[in-house]
Amino acid sequence: MAYVLGFFAADGDMTVNKRGAHFWNIQITDEKLLISIKNILKSDHKISIRKGKGNEQDLYRLQIGSKETYNDLYNLGMRPNKTKSLVIPNVPNKYFPDFVRGYFDGDGHVWTGAINKERLKSHIVIQTVFTSCSNKFLEIIKEKLELFFIEKGVLRKGKGGYFRLVYSINGSLKLYDFMYNNLGTSKLFLKRKKDVFEKYKRMRV
Repeated sequence: MAYVLGFFAADGDMTVNKRGAHFWNIQITDEKLLISIKNILKSDHKISIRKGKGNEQDLYRLQIGSKETYNDLYNLGMRPNKTKSLVIPNVPNKYFPDFVRGYFDGDGHVWTGAINKERLKSHIVIQTVFTSCSNKFLEIIKEKLELFFIEKGVLRKGKGGYFRLVYSINGSLKLYDFMYNNLGTSKLFLKRKKDVFEKYKRMRV
């Protein structure tokens, strides 16, 4: 469930309609992952689809009406329109890797490629990034990761009013171990992002 909470922190929303009904939802482009999340939640709610126009990807949405779960999320620090007020919920250390992996799959990015291409010998690097409109949220993520010896994260302000927490080679490799070496029983992760880490690890051999 910590993974789902992390993913919700990145890509979830919660609303109360005019009649006082409480809803929360997750909307993403990866249908397979959303089905897995639905199964973990033991939900019988249908997944809706919004077809993308032109080059846009289809969006899949799981919406659950539950005042009890809404209140649970609220008590954990989640809020409607949480973009700039996002906080770190009190996740036990043993579940924090799952929370980080969930947030990374929702609002993270990993890139690998060559730099110094103009030189005789280029250098293959990897970079891992967490993004958020809340600088405080990323500051706390950075501080908590340092407790697990994942250090040298750099906070940067983006051009669009958002912030980035960036890790280079050593930090990225430690993040890979942190997020994937001890997968919980749910074993939830986005394969395409995990594959980027593993591609880089193979290139280093």
